Amino acid sequence: MIYQIKNIEELDSPALVVFMEQVEQNIAHAMRMVGEVDKLRPHVKTNKSADACKLMLAAGISKFKCATIAEAEMLANCGAKDVLLAYQPIGPKAERFAALIQKYPDTSYSCLTDDLYAATAMAAVFHENGLKVPVFIDLNLGMNRTGIAPARALELYQACAKLDGIRPVGIQAYDGHIRDMDFELRKAKCDAAFQIVAALAIAIKNAGFAAPTIIAGGSPTFPIHATRQEVECSPGTFIYWDKGYSDLCPEQPFRPAACLVTRVISLPDATKICLDLGHKSVAAENEIGKRVYFPQCS
Repeated sequence: MIYQIKNIEELDSPALVVFMEQVEQNIAHAMRMVGEVDKLRPHVKTNKSADACKLMLAAGISKFKCATIAEAEMLANCGAKDVLLAYQPIGPKAERFAALIQKYPDTSYSCLTDDLYAATAMAAVFHENGLKVPVFIDLNLGMNRTGIAPARALELYQACAKLDGIRPVGIQAYDGHIRDMDFELRKAKCDAAFQIVAALAIAIKNAGFAAPTIIAGGSPTFPIHATRQEVECSPGTFIYWDKGYSDLCPEQPFRPAACLVTRVISLPDATKICLDLGHKSVAAENEIGKRVYFPQCS
């Protein structure tokens, strides 16, 4: 894909440039994939942009997921009606979240929990502030970052229902560790993991609760969960997309809608270039060969 910027000589570098028409096309693709807009709950941690969120709101998307309280406030300022903080607010963050909920009464906020001790602590804070906050039980499906073991999730759900200050309403099932390039293998692993989620949802209903809302998946498993009628999907990267996901998920229709502008500032020798795009401009989690891609040099 070739990116053209008309006033490139006026643009300082390094800089992030967003192509809004492609962003709009990516939003439309995501909406077509889920079929019903109520099944789409985009994660805004990728864009962190009020402008991008307003485009999604204008397209009819009303539910969102976010990673920080700052993102949650940004969404309320944009007019979002339903915001899940995909985080378990502990200590001062529980107080901050309670204050945020009170500041924006037109936005319905919820959060995660994966531990009874933590749930009890934040429930006490919310109760002291006159709140009863919806919570989703965060499941660990194998990523081993956050979440409770599925075998213990029903017990936690039942315990949360007895606490003042919170009320359990659903399950978050993030399967970000499933990243196989082979789509059929990725689907098989995703389906196997979702069987655990579906069984838990049935157990929750059999225990006398309303059917829980299920929020599942990230970008790699988005097209798989998009076919499930009972699931809200929460991809995030789709709005800007990137080269890494284009390689990993070629079956998805999204195209990169953002690029980084950089300039060559030195030529140390015949085989090296030095750019003004440093560690502070590019995420460093990948090895150097996968950190930057030059589309016009391929």
